Amino acid sequence: MGIWQSLARDVLEGYELTDKEALGILECPDEDLLELLHSSYQIRRHYYGNKVKLNMIINTKSGLCPENCGYCSQSSVSTAPIEKYRMMDKDEIIKGANQAFQMNVGTYCIVASGRGPSNKEVEQVVSAVKEIKDKYNLKVCACLGLLKPEQAKALKEAGVDRYNHNLNTSADHHESITTSHTYEDRVNTVELIKEHGISPCSGVIIGMRETIQDVVSMARSLKALDADSIPVNFLHAIDGTPLEGTRELNPRYCLKVLCLMRYINPTKEIRISGGREVNLRSLQPLGLYPANSIFVGDYLTTAGQEGTADHQMLKDLGFEIDFVSQETDPVFNLQ
Repeated sequence: MGIWQSLARDVLEGYELTDKEALGILECPDEDLLELLHSSYQIRRHYYGNKVKLNMIINTKSGLCPENCGYCSQSSVSTAPIEKYRMMDKDEIIKGANQAFQMNVGTYCIVASGRGPSNKEVEQVVSAVKEIKDKYNLKVCACLGLLKPEQAKALKEAGVDRYNHNLNTSADHHESITTSHTYEDRVNTVELIKEHGISPCSGVIIGMRETIQDVVSMARSLKALDADSIPVNFLHAIDGTPLEGTRELNPRYCLKVLCLMRYINPTKEIRISGGREVNLRSLQPLGLYPANSIFVGDYLTTAGQEGTADHQMLKDLGFEIDFVSQETDPVFNLQ
């Protein structure tokens, strides 16, 4: 039995990795990568079998954000030529939910730019969510920024299942990425939604000039937060943002990061998120051996892979879509 397989067996018995072991995953020699992926898959299969959760984003408000996050094309410091618009109306949000339902997406993610939502924006989301819950068998995730307690309460009562607020990076690296809010602001938002009975979704962005020690710290912080869903984004450096031109990732390292997240957070939904197409490239399918969830369709301001290509990729892997209803899936029976 190899070292990674032995370690995976220990994790399944409740063992927590040492820092040396965690760093060893990120520094795994490329010639041992297949063994690492196989061992990560043993953990993933134990908790999730061969099922893959599908998620879809709707960007309900674009740009117009006062924050100075270095990775984001919607921030106040970005000069990227993106479309900017205020909050969509209820009907547009519901239309997106119908599209998600037709694609057999399990979780529909309602995202809005900004530091945090106004009460009026929360009311618009609440109104849409109530109707979505009446019409479709979808989980709804909201991602609206920093919340106030009464806003979290309103979202919960409307039927929001999950709330996303990413840590993005480590506590030590946070000020290198943004100074317009603190790392503690992000942690406190995740804790707030947990207090209101909403499932916490929190993840990271890899490739922002952090160290491998930072990556281990991120994985451990997410474990401490007990995030149910962990989106792992890989930086898609956008021209016009402070991080433009950053190209420090390769597909093999990205796979090792996903393996680390699985080893440290064995029971959690690990989602391959933004930047998978440009960073994992031809190795995208291998990411689903440690991960068990992906986004389909486009991201906030960057394009994703065609939904039919994602469905075909899952079929080729022999994985099952953890979807709403097979009868309504227009692409499930691809040959």
